[in-house]
Amino acid sequence: MSDLEDAVKQFLRETDTVYSEYEKGYVDADAALSRVESHVEELRESAEDA
Repeated sequence: MSDLEDAVKQFLRETDTVYSEYEKGYVDADAALSRVESHVEELRESAEDA
């Protein structure tokens, strides 16, 4: 499996976790969006390095 594929899988796992925590009320919308944006940036960096 390539590094980019691993990065995509990690992104999806982490994003699912954020959505789940938001739905359960553990984080507010601003915090959830901030975390997702961070994960998007990490994925973007991985794609640029590939």
